[in-house]
Amino acid sequence: METAQIAFAGAPVTVHQDRRLRECDYGAFNGCPVSVVAAMRAEHVDDPFPGGQSYRQVLEATGDFLHDLAADWDGQRILLIGHSASKWALDCLLDKAAIEDLVDAPFGWQEGWHYVLHTDRWRPSWPFW
Repeated sequence: METAQIAFAGAPVTVHQDRRLRECDYGAFNGCPVSVVAAMRAEHVDDPFPGGQSYRQVLEATGDFLHDLAADWDGQRILLIGHSASKWALDCLLDKAAIEDLVDAPFGWQEGWHYVLHTDRWRPSWPFW
């Protein structure tokens, strides 16, 4: 939310917050340096971080978000602001990447990514494995 508030301060833009786009809940490891969490990512694709969630649970939450997005915003262009797990979920759900490949790959930062949600074909299939 802070990023959206800074980016759109004073602009006539409606900002919606959706808890399903939050960063993965690392539980006991929330607030740890990225290097600590990064070393454990592959172990938590399916098994939740202690007191937190798994990356597969992030995929499910993001899939639920996309389902609602397809119903409520069909034909609209939107901007999503999220974290690495949000990006990985979009890569998996919309570009058919494998979460197992993404969690240990170097994160190639850029100013933005473009995704297309084909609402006429959007049918998330659960589970993702």
